[in-house]
Amino acid sequence: MSRPGRAAASVLGAVGLALFAPVGMLLAWLPTRLGLWVGRRLGDLAWVALSARRALTLENLRRAFGGEQDPAELRRLGRRSFEHLGMNLVESCVFFFRPPDVLLSRVTLEGVEHLKAAATPGRGILLLTAHFGNWELLAAAHALSGFALSVVVRPLDNPVLDRVVARLRRRAGVELITKRQAVREVLDALRRQRMVGVLLDQNAARSEGVFVPFFGVPASTSKALAVVALRAGAPVAPVFIRRDASGHHTVHIEPALPPPADRNATAYTAAFTRAIEAAIRRAPEQWFWMHARWRTRPRADAAA
Repeated sequence: MSRPGRAAASVLGAVGLALFAPVGMLLAWLPTRLGLWVGRRLGDLAWVALSARRALTLENLRRAFGGEQDPAELRRLGRRSFEHLGMNLVESCVFFFRPPDVLLSRVTLEGVEHLKAAATPGRGILLLTAHFGNWELLAAAHALSGFALSVVVRPLDNPVLDRVVARLRRRAGVELITKRQAVREVLDALRRQRMVGVLLDQNAARSEGVFVPFFGVPASTSKALAVVALRAGAPVAPVFIRRDASGHHTVHIEPALPPPADRNATAYTAAFTRAIEAAIRRAPEQWFWMHARWRTRPRADAAA
């Protein structure tokens, strides 16, 4: 970006933060049920206003569930996914502007024994997760587990949003690892016996990914988690958070996934993707369907 472009982005960022503060504070202090209702209405507004994201969401849902659900049900599911993101936004404001315990009091951990079973002296734990449930709250919930957490992140394209989200994560006591330097810093975090969270549900560039089934469709998925796990001998435990109808959240920690006997990174990545798909199927409206998950296609499909 040119110097004038950076200056303009800086000004827009300052304006954005100035607008975010009063609106975010208002949302943060709403009673829980009212706040979640407002979040759903914000999601409804986004469903109407963001036509391109709405179309991508419906395309993804047809790809995943087209043989199982009728078009009307897919539209209802798509709209509920937008409402879910609206509730995530309101809850993020609560965490940003109020003491962390306010939101963490709505969280229950299930399966902490699986973390304790995976933890061994001198070695950390890799956490497999996804943009599912309130994933930012999932990062904050590590404080309830007794384990220190690092998270691999990609800086957001919007500088205002990136600053807000980074502050939100650091406020939760999370150590951030930039994706560009991930391998070296992840190995260092594991040596320090930290948990390292990796969100593995986004499209990977052809040079970085392998194609594994996701809802029965080949999806380009980063193999980095499998490569690091095999190299470091670190266990990989699937961890997902899910909101119930009352607004309470449950973190489900699953047993570590055993590595394949032949130490094949593609087979290990396929196992990770199966775990993510299984979690999504339990509450499909809570996944980030507006992402172009299947954008990178196998060469034969792309040619066709």
